Amino acid sequence: MPYANENIFAKIIRGDIPSYRVFEDEQTLAFMDVMPQVPGHTLVIPKFPAENLLDVDPDYLAATILVTQRVAGAVKEAFEAPGIMIAQLNGSAAGQTVFHLHFHILPRHDGLEFKLHARDMEDGAVLEAHAQRIRAALDSR
Repeated sequence: MPYANENIFAKIIRGDIPSYRVFEDEQTLAFMDVMPQVPGHTLVIPKFPAENLLDVDPDYLAATILVTQRVAGAVKEAFEAPGIMIAQLNGSAAGQTVFHLHFHILPRHDGLEFKLHARDMEDGAVLEAHAQRIRAALDSR
């Protein structure tokens, strides 16, 4: 299937729809998941039109994973999480619902269960507050 330039993440990259941005550089973008499974659920994407891990230019993949590592450390700090889960899904059979390569960063705490994904929109004020916490943690690194 060819890359769909109208997917939601492509629209976020272009600024066609708003997002709660955490980090951005020439090759990558990190922002809050608007339907988080846990507080602090953050996404990192390449600014390259790749549907999944198998389609991405290796230079963009390298940049994206480095940003994922950096942002994951900030999420861990900002949410005082003893663990961090990184998830990356490829294809609908694997659970991918947005067909633009992305990495999920989820802070993990014992006893805190996941919400179902893609079910409930979080309040924008909460997402902005979470983004601010992560940006502050990035700035302190």
